[in-house]
Amino acid sequence: MLARVRSGALMGIDAVVVECEVDMALGLPYFSVVGLPEGAVRESKVRVVSALKNCGFELPSKRITVNLAPADIRKEGAAFELPIALGVLAAAKLMPEEPLSHYLFGGELSLDGGVKPIKGVLPLAVAARDGGYQGVMVPEANAAEASLVQGLHVVAIRHLREAVEHLIGDKPLAPFTREHLPPPRGRPRPAPLDMSEVRGQADLKTALELAAAGGHNVLFCGPPGSGKTMLARRLPGILPTMGFDEALEVTKIYSVLGLLGDTPSLMRERPFRAPHHTISDAGLVGGGPATRPGELSLAHHGVLFLDELPEFRKNVLEVLRQPMEEGSIHLARATQHVTYPCRVMLVAAMNPCPCGYFNVPGRTCSCPEYRVHDYHSRVSGPLLDRIDITLQTRPVEYRHIARPGDEEPPSTYYRERVEAARERQRARFREEPGVHCNAQMPSRLLHRYCKPAPRAERMLERAVRQFGLSARAHDRILKLARSRADLEGHERIEDMDMHLAIDCRQMDRRGWLHANLQGGPPSRQELPGPWPRPEDS
Repeated sequence: MLARVRSGALMGIDAVVVECEVDMALGLPYFSVVGLPEGAVRESKVRVVSALKNCGFELPSKRITVNLAPADIRKEGAAFELPIALGVLAAAKLMPEEPLSHYLFGGELSLDGGVKPIKGVLPLAVAARDGGYQGVMVPEANAAEASLVQGLHVVAIRHLREAVEHLIGDKPLAPFTREHLPPPRGRPRPAPLDMSEVRGQADLKTALELAAAGGHNVLFCGPPGSGKTMLARRLPGILPTMGFDEALEVTKIYSVLGLLGDTPSLMRERPFRAPHHTISDAGLVGGGPATRPGELSLAHHGVLFLDELPEFRKNVLEVLRQPMEEGSIHLARATQHVTYPCRVMLVAAMNPCPCGYFNVPGRTCSCPEYRVHDYHSRVSGPLLDRIDITLQTRPVEYRHIARPGDEEPPSTYYRERVEAARERQRARFREEPGVHCNAQMPSRLLHRYCKPAPRAERMLERAVRQFGLSARAHDRILKLARSRADLEGHERIEDMDMHLAIDCRQMDRRGWLHANLQGGPPSRQELPGPWPRPEDS
């Protein structure tokens, strides 16, 4: 007596269809689960037997073997208990096997037969749609999440007996739809953060608009109270709304961790994650015993804000280098190899020295020179090279603090300009899968889409030679200039676009820190030529 039921095992943010084969044979009564099961899966046999007995099903005294195939994929969690229970009933001829072939099943069982919610239902529903199944049968608490996948028959159950009666046709359940969702709870939502609340700092706002237009990484270095954190937290308000494919990827990540809430819906707003500097490397990029996604993946298609950047442990910062370049993190373990997406905008903030007032007009720095060098050396050159925009911030002057806030442009002004620039990029990269903005542009597309005017090209050549910029910095300046051209509607990179792009990379210039320690001129004036500078705040 053999029965087959299909479920799904999580591999990263996707689900792999798992076939639960249940064999019932003569022999001493015994229940075994094979197929690389994790601890919670091995324990499921106890809950399955108790749930079946408490639902009134009498199992024969035989040897029961459950095989979870493919056997080389690690099975975690309690989602296999519902399909195992149904497979046992089919193998014991207590229900027909044929209805089980139409669905993917997932659910945790309580001892009385109740079905409890599980994590990762959205990837399971996507696997059912892609595999050509009629639908999914999931706990009622997860039905709203599964219904995010269109064209799928979602059966919501609260008890094992309901699942059996639906499958045998005694009491069919109506398909779950979004109309069945309860009304949202009246939780007060915090007021949105707006750019008009930031006084002065016109050059930083210009740089943040440029970063949002092309999806570029940003580092602000300046004294306390100069608006670094305030600007970073308002960046999501000027970013464009995610497309359907982007929103589905982000929602799947939050589904795997069970963070979608009581009434889940497709996440349309870009995520903003700001981990504390005491976070571990596994907490930032993912991993741990269960190989779960970290803060880097939770910020996928959104913003990862690292405040007080030098206070993060050096090994934590260094693991960011490869994911920032590739847009994905590969976690290799003894029993599995998982890849999580992590295409993020990195926004970081740091003080210029431990006391916070190095090279700040009107303030005296109490840090010795060696401490300033040591503080900046915590952020390595290779990591700094992967950040597109590095700017020094200055304290806000009193005239800006006292000025009414309604004189500052609101976030809607910046968002409209960013949306127009992103629309040009979507049209440009429509034939390039996985490329949504200029920052994601591979090197092979630079010569095609980042053609500078002759004078702008000479300007870039002079900057590379004088500042000792790397080849990666050269490419990132070109992408920055392309984003500035998209903001202004230019077909090619003009002089002003290249001016601003070079001016936005200050901290990676050769001798930048040494020049400041010696009281040299500001870095934005080091390159000869008529460089445009945003209005000083």
